[in-house]
Amino acid sequence: MPEMRSRRTVLRLARVALIAAAYAALTVVLAPLSYGPLQLRISEALTLLPVLVPEAPLGLWIGCMLANVAGGLGPWDIFGGSAVTLAAALLTRRLRGSWLAYLPPIVLNGLLVPAYLSPLYHVPYLPTAAAIAASEAIVVVIFGSALLTGFRRLPRRWLEVWTEEPDGASRPPAPAATGRKGDGRP
Repeated sequence: MPEMRSRRTVLRLARVALIAAAYAALTVVLAPLSYGPLQLRISEALTLLPVLVPEAPLGLWIGCMLANVAGGLGPWDIFGGSAVTLAAALLTRRLRGSWLAYLPPIVLNGLLVPAYLSPLYHVPYLPTAAAIAASEAIVVVIFGSALLTGFRRLPRRWLEVWTEEPDGASRPPAPAATGRKGDGRP
């Protein structure tokens, strides 16, 4: 049993690390588009991963924090923006059985991120909020939907590595082969 728990823990940590790395890398590589009051942060497509991946909120939070360190706006963006991403991811996870799961990243980023970007960039709140909400909607609906569709089309054995059982329980690892009858080996 300890081996099974250890394997699950490693798998969960790997999911968190991969999601964090993907979010941070996409944001930084596309840096001219990813930062500022007018942004198109393609990495926000990953904010729909909590629909399928239970560890996604933690990975998104860490990835956003790393990306915002590179953004150069300081603590407001590093901690504030990351907190918004975490809250949106947790709500998306909670709403995963409904189309409403698409709304938290759009609404929370559209309302809360401009609250600190507007004063930092000396731009009005409402146009900034509208621009961020619109860009978030584009990314989440187009790229995020495509990402979820792609994940759902993965071969079952690959999908099992990333997702959980429909009843909410994590998949147990395959039993180890021992060479005895009944262990799944021919």
